[in-house]
Amino acid sequence: MSEIIVRTGGEAGDGIASLGEMLTRSFARMGLHVFGLNAYQSVIRGGHVWFQARASEVRPFSQGDGADILYCLNRETFDIHRADLRPGAIVIQDPEKFPLAPSDVPAGAKLLPVPTLAIARKYATQAILQNAAGLGAMAYLAGIPLPVLHQVITDSFGRKAGDVVTWNLGASADGYEHARQHSGANDRAVAPRGEGKLVLSGNQAIALGAAAAGVKFLAQYPMTPASSIMHWLAAHSRDLGIVVKQAEDELAAINMAIGASFGGVRSMTATSGGGFSLMVEALGMAGMTETPLVVVESQRAGPSTGLPTKTEQGDLRLMIGAGQGEFPRAILAPSHPKEAFLATIDAFRLAEEWQTPVLLASDLHLSENFATVDRDELPLHPEIPSVATATLVPGTDYHRYQYTASGVSPRSIPGQPGLQYVAGSDEHDERGHLISDVRSGVPVWVAERKKMMDKRMKKLDGLRRAAPTPLVEGSPNAEVTLVAWGSTVGAIRDAMPLLDHQGIPTKLLFVRTVYPLATEEITEILENAKRTLLVEANYSGQLGQLLRQETGVLLPNRLLKYDGEPFYPHEIVAKVREMTGHGGQ
Repeated sequence: MSEIIVRTGGEAGDGIASLGEMLTRSFARMGLHVFGLNAYQSVIRGGHVWFQARASEVRPFSQGDGADILYCLNRETFDIHRADLRPGAIVIQDPEKFPLAPSDVPAGAKLLPVPTLAIARKYATQAILQNAAGLGAMAYLAGIPLPVLHQVITDSFGRKAGDVVTWNLGASADGYEHARQHSGANDRAVAPRGEGKLVLSGNQAIALGAAAAGVKFLAQYPMTPASSIMHWLAAHSRDLGIVVKQAEDELAAINMAIGASFGGVRSMTATSGGGFSLMVEALGMAGMTETPLVVVESQRAGPSTGLPTKTEQGDLRLMIGAGQGEFPRAILAPSHPKEAFLATIDAFRLAEEWQTPVLLASDLHLSENFATVDRDELPLHPEIPSVATATLVPGTDYHRYQYTASGVSPRSIPGQPGLQYVAGSDEHDERGHLISDVRSGVPVWVAERKKMMDKRMKKLDGLRRAAPTPLVEGSPNAEVTLVAWGSTVGAIRDAMPLLDHQGIPTKLLFVRTVYPLATEEITEILENAKRTLLVEANYSGQLGQLLRQETGVLLPNRLLKYDGEPFYPHEIVAKVREMTGHGGQ
């Protein structure tokens, strides 16, 4: 097989995420590309959770459709996921935990009973060892060599040693052997493909990209799904020389980051939509004081608390309009951990060069799910400008906010003799002197306000040229051009070869910088498209509205999803077939 999809499920607290991550890492060490989907509830125990690992010879960009192997820790898992079993699928379950007859399994699928609890009792009284037995059975069916699995298990336990590791190795070997003896011919397995690959979640990629870009200060208040950015940077802070501060709330976090950046330190913060809503006033201060700042906004289903552990792309309008008044910003929207790493570096570069806030738009589907990356795809020492500071010109006054053609003024940091200035949140003149109190309304200062506003907003032209450009992939003779941003691009990329195989050529317009838009380039692409399909994980088609506003082009065909679940390739295939008269299947 060129790919295999392994799914496991149970209740929260059953260790499903750990099972899935070990599967994902095992496939990656075999040299296969992997996408790992972690679906969970916002409770510690109870509620249905599941993990899906999709391994392939070529890079998968999404979790894919269906399952070839399904390991059920309870009956609910089987009942929920039986409809997704692909032809020839194998269902693993322990008859001691719940009964399941071969007749219960859909036609074309097979049942493999595995005594996971009995195997666990051979080694210890902890029922959790059943997972090791189930993992071993899944590994055999998927074609994972036992030594690879055992190395992953050993590494996963880290500092734990002795009996715990020995028990898990033994239970997994027993599960592996049971599957070998009772499953028959193993025609579902994939073969190793050479050198191992890195496995990164989107948040790990963002954190690693920030480290590569030279970040030295992170202030953050934990909020799903952005929290693991702080976790990763905190775990590596001593080695990388990064100060990580868990603030008391999101307001403190962004203000700390702004203060550090004002002091000349490359800084960032990260949050989700609810936390970002609290940050918007301070974001405006960074815009007014022209202080570089990177903010990660990892979207989840809202409004309010919404669905804390589910995904959405509902915050685009919020990010564009965040903060009262108008000030320049850029919003980058990667779709894959590799892109998230590179986009984070771009975010710091743009923030530094243009002295303005830059937002990195992620979402739960990107932030918390896993994908493989080749080592040479991550430049750990990228070229990025150092903190540019002004030099003192003898006999002249320092104008921190000097009018320039680009809108970028000479910046100084505290401690530079003769280059002191006031960085107030009020409107100011070139020296930083405030014009908001007794001077506002006086004609000469009215003109000054307009000139300063024009200066700042000039940065949008530079940001538009310097930010990542739209990416076009697919057939030049496409019947349908799919338009998307962020993590939804992954399912589109996986759907396009399926459509091409069915005789429906397609093209992808991936808007990597959603603000400011590359208006002329996007307009040309859209006007030359035969048909378009807007794909977004929100109710109102926010990117489509922005494109209509900026280009005048209406995207009438839309595939919108706002149930908290990610897009699947088959949903895109069905919609395109319906649009082109090929039916919806």
